[in-house]
Amino acid sequence: MAIRFLAAALLVATLAGSGLAAEAARPPTVKTPAPPGPPRVSVTLLSETGSIEPGASFWVGIRQRIAPGWHTYWTNPGDSGEPPTVDWALPAGWEAGPLVFPQPERLPVGPLMSYGYTSEVVLLTRLTAPAGLPTGTPVTLRGRAAWLVCEKICIPEEADVTLTLPVVAGRPAPGAGAPAIQRTRRTVPTPSPWPASLRATPETVTVSVATPGLEPDRIAEVSFFPDRWGVIDHAAAQEVTIDRAGIALRAARGLLPEGPGSDLGGVLVIREKLDQGEVSQAFVIKAVAAGSGPSLSLVAAMGLALAGGLILNLMPCVLPVLSIKALALVGHAETSRGIVRRHGLAYTAGVLACFAALAGVLLALRAGGAQIGWGFQLQSPLVVTVLAYVLFTLALSLSGLLLIGGSLSGVGHGLAAQPGYAGSFFTGALATVAATPCTAPFMGAAVGYALTQPPATALAVFEALGLGLALPFLALSLVPAWRRLLPRPGPWMRRLSQALAFPLYASVAWLVWVVSRQAGPDGVALVLVGLLLIAFGAWLRHAARGAAPRWRRAGSGIALVSAAAAIALAPLAAASPPAASPTGASAGAAWEPFSPGRLAELRAQGKPVFVNFTAAWCITCLVNERVALRSPAVAEVFSRKGVVYLKADWTSRSAEIASILGSFGRSGVPLYVVYPSRAARTTTPQPRVLPQILTEGTIIEAIEKETL
Repeated sequence: MAIRFLAAALLVATLAGSGLAAEAARPPTVKTPAPPGPPRVSVTLLSETGSIEPGASFWVGIRQRIAPGWHTYWTNPGDSGEPPTVDWALPAGWEAGPLVFPQPERLPVGPLMSYGYTSEVVLLTRLTAPAGLPTGTPVTLRGRAAWLVCEKICIPEEADVTLTLPVVAGRPAPGAGAPAIQRTRRTVPTPSPWPASLRATPETVTVSVATPGLEPDRIAEVSFFPDRWGVIDHAAAQEVTIDRAGIALRAARGLLPEGPGSDLGGVLVIREKLDQGEVSQAFVIKAVAAGSGPSLSLVAAMGLALAGGLILNLMPCVLPVLSIKALALVGHAETSRGIVRRHGLAYTAGVLACFAALAGVLLALRAGGAQIGWGFQLQSPLVVTVLAYVLFTLALSLSGLLLIGGSLSGVGHGLAAQPGYAGSFFTGALATVAATPCTAPFMGAAVGYALTQPPATALAVFEALGLGLALPFLALSLVPAWRRLLPRPGPWMRRLSQALAFPLYASVAWLVWVVSRQAGPDGVALVLVGLLLIAFGAWLRHAARGAAPRWRRAGSGIALVSAAAAIALAPLAAASPPAASPTGASAGAAWEPFSPGRLAELRAQGKPVFVNFTAAWCITCLVNERVALRSPAVAEVFSRKGVVYLKADWTSRSAEIASILGSFGRSGVPLYVVYPSRAARTTTPQPRVLPQILTEGTIIEAIEKETL
């Protein structure tokens, strides 16, 4: 064995020196001609049904009964061996799927490690009968099975397998092989509900699987079976670490230097301790290599972020703040160039400072293990409540019920005076906060890239995003010719100011609805009381303006008490229990709540799945649902194609959803993913990510393609 291992190493070293290591195959296994006597493996063809229904699909299995001390191989045999094959000779019109392998075993052989089976194993294949198959006549299924069986020597064996079944109309009864096939199907690895990543150093390869919520004390053993040779040292011990972030398996690097350079598939086997004993589960995973996928440089990421920030100005979540900016621009029409430029720079500084603060908090929390992303602060009902208070106060100001100086709000005539620079700064900060519920085109890839980079690089991308948001206002403040297009100030500004208050009131109503999803009816009641107190304080302060000094002081004092009471109610509203999540759909396609387990179950059944990653505070998500997802045409396609619609609601914080978003290179919502049906996986095995701005046609085209 040592000689064979040394020969394998020399072979790979030679290929690496010639630049062919990436294409190198597993070292050949030394095969011995079959000695006299019975075969070491006997094979039988089994069927889960006792008869054949025309046009129906059913499972058959090739059962291998292996002599003691010998073993056969899995699809990746490990350091030596060959996987079994079957060459079907079926009647015309029949279709046979690929071999389906159950969970393998680790088989140490001297210094090497093989993956395979001992004692007995059933290898499955799904057959489909032609729809026009005549009933009343038997059909014989034939195939030629070949395998390699090893102990101290390896012997190639093969045999014909046959099975004759009658053709009958109607649902067939279970066949004699049904129990063995059912047992085997329970051990076939199912698609993993968790994202996985792959990182390599010159010495080691680490496969990390994000499994939030997994209890380390209940895990007896974890092992990983890669689906190709050479990436890891199969015989090396796999060091397993389980913490709140998930599972990490580290093994010595394999013989192929370029192996870890691409994604690595395989089977993750978890043996869990339950009350009734230990249970083993196997999952098919795809570990995405660091740096794999579409390459994105820092310059490209900053360009995408800049474009995304520009588009954010047009998104509905920024519309309320645009009303403030509109009045500010009108007020600048007859102001000196220097003051206008300084207002533009102050506004830009506010945007960039707020983006830097948000990015810093986001990166710090993620470094501490928090599973959060873009818009994370709006997952807190306290933050949503405070934002509703701020927008409501600004709306009252625009309505004329509350005077706020230029040094605070940056609206109205105060912007034209030098003390209003602070107002422009805070208007920029408010624009940033209001923009966080939205994800514009180009933003997803840029922010996803930023969150995988060192802090300095990530901050540069976030600042580029902020610059894009501030750029229209900054450009108007720096280019006098563009400002000449603005109307001249006049009495109409007061009426416009009052009219522009209504988008802010609408935003407050939306934020109260978000609180209803996060904190339930009790939370909404407390927020409404807080808004009432703010309105009362504003009215009282406005009414006392023409009164005697002592009454003005009394009115201002009561107004401050009302504001303080509203602020005190905010934490109470945030602490209220959330309302139960609704299921189904009031219009459009029916949906189910998302869970990784449900997704894995549906994928194991071969059903197509559409997952909508959304949040109540994400206006882009709500617009997409209204415009596209609730369309009768989309609902009809979902029903006709058997698509299961899952909704992953990220309104409140969820580590599971954050992990899955991260696996697609995203850090926020919306995200729309189509998982193909079993029939479509042969052409498109990976899930398909749809654009962030949806249309009916986009969804229907994707469903038609992924559900053959």
